[in-house]
Formats: sequence, C-alpha cells, structure tokens
Amino acid sequence: MKPIQVGLLGAGTVGSGTFKVLLRNQEEIKRRAGRGIEITMVADLDTARAREVAGEGVKVVDDARAVIANPDIDIVIELIGGYGIARQLVLEAIAAGKHVVTANKALLAVHGTEIFAAAHAKGVMVAFEAAVAGGIPIIKALREGLTANSIQWLAGIINGTTNFILSEMRDKGLDFATVLKEAQRLGYAEADPTFDIEGVDAGHKVTLMSAIAFGIPVQFDKAHIEGITKLAAQDIKYAEQLGYRIKLLGITKRTAQGIELRVHPSLVPSKRLLANVEGAMNAVVVHGDAVGTTLYYGKGAGSEPTASAVIADLVDITRLHTADAAHRVPHLAFHPDAMSDLKVLPMAEVVTSYYLRLRVADQAGVLAKVTGLLATAGISIDAVLQREADEVGGEGSTQTDLIILTHDAREGTVNDVLAELQALPTVLQPIVRIRKEELS
Repeated sequence: MKPIQVGLLGAGTVGSGTFKVLLRNQEEIKRRAGRGIEITMVADLDTARAREVAGEGVKVVDDARAVIANPDIDIVIELIGGYGIARQLVLEAIAAGKHVVTANKALLAVHGTEIFAAAHAKGVMVAFEAAVAGGIPIIKALREGLTANSIQWLAGIINGTTNFILSEMRDKGLDFATVLKEAQRLGYAEADPTFDIEGVDAGHKVTLMSAIAFGIPVQFDKAHIEGITKLAAQDIKYAEQLGYRIKLLGITKRTAQGIELRVHPSLVPSKRLLANVEGAMNAVVVHGDAVGTTLYYGKGAGSEPTASAVIADLVDITRLHTADAAHRVPHLAFHPDAMSDLKVLPMAEVVTSYYLRLRVADQAGVLAKVTGLLATAGISIDAVLQREADEVGGEGSTQTDLIILTHDAREGTVNDVLAELQALPTVLQPIVRIRKEELS
C-alpha cells in the first residue's frame, strides 16, 4: 500500500526528533500502522535548518500554506506553537480535509472547542498526544484505556521546568531566583520562563485532561492558576519537616457541586509516589471508580520523547484514515452531542486543606488568638509547628514562625479568616498559604 504522506509545519526540536525516530524505527512503525508513513514536505521560515533536518527527497518551503494546499498531503503536523498563526493554519488544514497532529497545548486549551467542532464537521481527526506530558501516553490512557471508568480526579506534575526548580530548592536549600538562573543555564528554563513558572503551561495541559476526563468543553479561562515564584526556601524546609514535599500540581476533580480545575503549589505527603518525582520528569495520577489509582510517569519534554507522541498520533490516524468518521474515538473521548454542562467551580468554592505560615511576634497569647479565629470560622487544625525565635531570626529575635496544617475547609472561608489574621498587630508579614493534597 502507498505510504501515507505527511506535511510538517515547523522543523525545530520536536520536528527534528520526529524525523529521527521515524527513520530509525520505520520498519517497526510500518508493521504497526499497516502502511508506511513518510514526511514528504516541510515548511519553516529557516529553510536551511529545515533542509538539514529533513535530508534528501523532502520538499522544503518557507510557506506553510503551500503544505496545506498540496493535494498529496494526508496529514499535517503543526509544531509552530502559540495562539496566532498556528490557529489559522490548523483551521485551514481542516478545511482542506487534512488530518492534524499537534503538540500545541496552548492552542487547544484556548481554541480547542472551535478546532474540534471544525474537525468533526469535516470528518477529520485532530490528534494531540504530544500536547500533554511529552512522551507519556496520558491522552490515550484517558480517552481509551480508562473509558470504562467514571474518573473521579487526576493530579499531575506536568511542567518539567518548575519540577526541576522545586527539586533543586529542596535538595540544596536555595531560593527561587538562584535556582531559576541555574535552570536557564542548563537549558531547563527558557530565557522568558513566564509560562512555566507562573503555571500557565500546566494550566493549558490540565484543561485538556479535564475536558477528556469529564466530557466537558475546554475552558482554560475558568482555570485557577498560580505559579511558584512566591515560594520561599523555608516553606519547602518546613514542609519536609512535616512529612510533605511541595510540587506544582495541575488538579481536576469531579465533585457534587461541579468540576475543580486548578494549578498551584501543593504539599504532597512524602510517601506518595508523586512526591518523589524529581528533576524535569513528569507524572500524572488518575483515580477511576473501577481501576482505582493509576500512575503515568516519564519525560515530559524533549526532542525524541515528544516525537514519540507525535508519531503515535500519526500511526493512529494512519490506521483509521479510511474508517467511517462516526466510528473513530471522539477528540475529547465523549461524543460531541453527549458533552456535559457541568460547571467549573470558582476557586472560592473549592474545598481542600492548607499549610499556613505566619511570622508573628514571639509573645504570650499569639497562638491562642490565631487558633481562636480559625475555630470561630469552623476551620479545624491538623497540626501546629512553632519554631524557636532564635532559629527564625537569630539570637535575641522577637519574631517566630507559626506553621499550621488545617483539615479540609472551603477556600472562600479561608480567604476571609486569613484577612482577619493578617490584620492582627502581632502578625508581622504577609501570611503564606499553600494548599495541601493528600491524593489518597
């Protein structure tokens, strides 16, 4: 059978890896797909780089629309990134009857509803395994492997840059700014790391996973997102002393009130497997009613790990290329006319437990006043740790740190009581609040 022909938009790191893996494993891939898969056309503004990546026999152009217009191209791989021209090119490829493979989580998290509707109407596939957690096949697991389950929740370390930074802060006792510079020097962080360190990248990914897990539209604008820029070294140290590690988690849960969709630093018990995912690695924990808790772990980025996911999508599309569109796996696991209108909860309605650190005056009655306000608000305390003043501020210090772990409480209630606590004259600095996830 004639090989399926693929056009590639963007010949950067992942595009290069895709060529390498396809070439190295071409016989194995052909045996699995049932026919050959060949990238026959590449578009990149840097045509010299593209020719070096593609090698002989591949047509290289500087105009992505020339790839889309080529009637011989069956599948278009979009590796340009971003929200702008990538959206237009993907929609044009769909309109031209091309299947699309993309690693662009930002595009799908923001414009996924429009893109999937266009693909459904045209009868083509949009595959995006590479958009979440690199080489970890979490999209396929959620869409297909766990299809018998009512998924209750999932939580993931889905940004390698932030996980590397937090691992280094804990291991070496360094502050955030110092470790960020080291991460940039080593190539783990971009020159502008904003999307990573502010949690936006993880927000894109958990938005897609939430849509697949619960059959809701992609709703990135409703996700609560916090990054790691305000984390202090002492909080990582105190968490360790209490039996926890701090991780930036993407979390989505099904509750009786609606769907939680959030990204923020979290205390995770040290005994949990997720707490022991170190460096730039990724991991996702999924809890289904039938299967229980499952863990997916691996490299979340990089040339060949991400290429692995891109090629897996190429193989899936090749297998189903001639199948009736109605019998393919839906883009978001649930059929478009069976999507749910479950609301995404505002953060004030989320219920979880908390780590609170208060820098307070080292004097009698402070602890009683703090715990009294929490009790009045109906927030029960799980544990209290009070540091010696000398340990916090040096010999003769008149300040100390008070660390409190709470039981579950509503976020809005916690916000109100924190405002009261912050107003106390004995509370000397802004209160640190980090959410706690037992993942049990």
